[in-house]
Amino acid sequence: MKQNLALFDLDNTLLAGDSDYNWSVFLISEGLLDAEQHKARNEQFYEDYKNGCLDIYAFLKFQLQPLSQHPKAFLDELHTKYMTNVIRPMMTQKAQDLVNQHKVNGDLCMVITATNSFVTKPIATAYGIEHLIGTDPEMVDGQFTGGVSGTPSFQQGKVTRLDAWLATRGQTLADFDTSYFYSDSHNDLPLMKLVTNPVAVDADPTLTAYASANGWPLISLR
Repeated sequence: MKQNLALFDLDNTLLAGDSDYNWSVFLISEGLLDAEQHKARNEQFYEDYKNGCLDIYAFLKFQLQPLSQHPKAFLDELHTKYMTNVIRPMMTQKAQDLVNQHKVNGDLCMVITATNSFVTKPIATAYGIEHLIGTDPEMVDGQFTGGVSGTPSFQQGKVTRLDAWLATRGQTLADFDTSYFYSDSHNDLPLMKLVTNPVAVDADPTLTAYASANGWPLISLR
């Protein structure tokens, strides 16, 4: 029997909230970022993302720089607290049930997200999803540099990164008779248009309109 592919966006899809935006809010609450300097820029980048005009490299410079200021071991401890206090309350039973159903069906499951893999890998693991494509922060000698490694998995970059990952397995998207991609955001339309079963989840107005016009399912995991 051929295996199906199930792709999940993370923020505002599997999560009832945004792990990227809230990571900055969390760092501010921990006294690790200056609230005045950081809060307004974080809000503006989040609005740009929702409006489809995000400069991904400007955002990543902003978002990854704090990682370079602390040892990895300290960041890992911080992330454990972040998972408990912030992320777990955003993980909905409906989202977990959806993931579980795909796993029971034997589908190849992956979280594919623009948010950096330091923040998102433990979240994917918490959902029981082994495979993750996120934007990769650059590391040198075990320390984050504040830079980006490779192509950010954002908009068309998700297609690029997925194609490259499948190629390492000797596969292409066309090898799957059925492929799902669950997302809330119009930023994910490049990949949603390529799978056989795109599903709009608690979708933004642009994606809702596109999904409705094209007969795609519209669901809520809240």
